[in-house]
Amino acid sequence: MEFNTALLHKNFSGDKASGSTMTPIYQVSAFSHSSAEQLEKVFNNKAPGYAYSRIGNPTVTSFEARIAALENGAGAVACSSGMAAVTMALLNILESGDEIIVGAGLFGGTIDLLKDLEAFGITAHFADEVTPQNVEPLINERTRAVFAELIGNPKLDIVDIESVSNLAHRYNIPLIIDSTTATPYLVHPIDFGADIVVHSTSKYINGGGNAISGIIIDSGKFEWDTEKFKGMKEYKKYGKLSYLAKLRNGIWRNFGCCLAPFNAFLNSVGLETLGLRMECLCSNALKLAQFFETCKDIEVNYPALESSEYYALTQKLLKGKGGAILTIRAGSKEKAFELINNLKFATNATNIGDTRTLVIHPSSTIYAHSTEQQKENAGVFDDTIRISVGIEDIADLIEDFGNAISKINN
Repeated sequence: MEFNTALLHKNFSGDKASGSTMTPIYQVSAFSHSSAEQLEKVFNNKAPGYAYSRIGNPTVTSFEARIAALENGAGAVACSSGMAAVTMALLNILESGDEIIVGAGLFGGTIDLLKDLEAFGITAHFADEVTPQNVEPLINERTRAVFAELIGNPKLDIVDIESVSNLAHRYNIPLIIDSTTATPYLVHPIDFGADIVVHSTSKYINGGGNAISGIIIDSGKFEWDTEKFKGMKEYKKYGKLSYLAKLRNGIWRNFGCCLAPFNAFLNSVGLETLGLRMECLCSNALKLAQFFETCKDIEVNYPALESSEYYALTQKLLKGKGGAILTIRAGSKEKAFELINNLKFATNATNIGDTRTLVIHPSSTIYAHSTEQQKENAGVFDDTIRISVGIEDIADLIEDFGNAISKINN
């Protein structure tokens, strides 16, 4: 199947019992069974079925199956938010004393999470960029994972998944990729060697800015060394599903990170137009970035521009597309604020992946709790504006930003 056909039909056929073309919203807390014996079997994973929506729900299961198939994974577990997905993906294999290697240019919320994990004895080592040359010197006997954003948000650096995964696997370490900003439309990280993929499905997969959610997809290909990953020992019997079995039966269930059925339904609806939206968003982002290159006193960062150091990787990994986020530098914080305030169509809001164009000043918002060094590592400066490009007509977006820029220049 081609991409847009797969969105509609891969691992999905609606609700056969009723004939509904979409899986209904099972907005319930608990599910009844015909006998105490049957419920016992369901609770103990000895029979298929549902008992409680925190543990499993048909609407959520349908969404998980569709995303797993789309990403060529063995299975998936949906979470209440993108940050919950990142947290669960890591804590499923980490314990006190473990270390991970991460990119220095991470999303501000993920940086805050890694600091929180220090209280539990988990240490993160930051590589300036996630490349084999930068990662290998940080590996030691306590390293348990390499974690990176495929397209950094908002730094927009791109990870060469294949080379980094080859290095990680030589040391028997899994590579976990946050592919939120790339989406399955641009790349399947598992095909290039990633072991676990995470999405904040609140963003492009949902597409409408109407539901918070996240998902973890396991490739099922990583060979878990039970001496290094002791918690995996009792789950090795599940073979390629061992990581997911541990996740579902342990920390994910017990932390209560389940996705609400209604939000799963909204995600499933949004998912079906992902290809159409991403084609428009990427086209708009490139044209807007090219426009910024012509603007006096504006510095633009977008990986699909030929001037970008990541242009070659966009051709290799991302079908020549750079995603739907770009950043500009306006010259000062005051000019950045003035530019944002003069926009007519772009909305000043902290989200990405909406149908609308969204702008934000990251330094004073998303990275408010970060140090100056952390901001700089993430490509965030006092004059930086992050733009999440929407599906508006590009002529209107260019005119809107052009008018705002002319006002600050005047």
